[in-house]
Amino acid sequence: MCAQSIPPLSPATLYTEFQQAPPAAVMDAIRGEAEAIMGRLGIGLEWRSLAGATGSEVSIQLAVIRFRGRCDVNGLSPHRVQPGALGWTHESDGVILPFGAVDCDRIRTFLQADLLGVPAGGRDLVFGRAVGRVLAHELYHIFTRSPHHSPEGVGKAAYAVRDLLAGRFVFDASESMELRNGQLRVDAAEPTH
Repeated sequence: MCAQSIPPLSPATLYTEFQQAPPAAVMDAIRGEAEAIMGRLGIGLEWRSLAGATGSEVSIQLAVIRFRGRCDVNGLSPHRVQPGALGWTHESDGVILPFGAVDCDRIRTFLQADLLGVPAGGRDLVFGRAVGRVLAHELYHIFTRSPHHSPEGVGKAAYAVRDLLAGRFVFDASESMELRNGQLRVDAAEPTH
């Protein structure tokens, strides 16, 4: 099924907070990749700064994501490190909450040896795209309200470097259906403040 044949749903509101503001090129790549991955399913993202939230906004579907660390490619090292979780979603009593985090420091550490092989002018794009993929994974948990992972695609439990650096990385068919069905249920609901 091609992206053009999927009717768009109400956009999800994405509130973001960065521990340290990323360079514009990295931010553009994060947004571009997350929007491309989610957009293939007809799910649009409306980006807002958490700092600008007044509490009076109305959203049908929302997520709050905090980006930890530095979302840039400065200080890369040729050493390979397995840093742990690259992102996570919060839950309470087994219920997925609309809050998550993406750890830019861990993503950079995980990819640094391979990022050094990318021409300097393209590193921001490649790194930002990887961060956008981790973001899309956390949005999957929030929008499906599920802690489960799939064996392949953006929703799988653990990523290899090649997943984050590949030319294209998408949800598998079952994830796509689960996300799409979750968004259709949300579209039928009343907006919340």
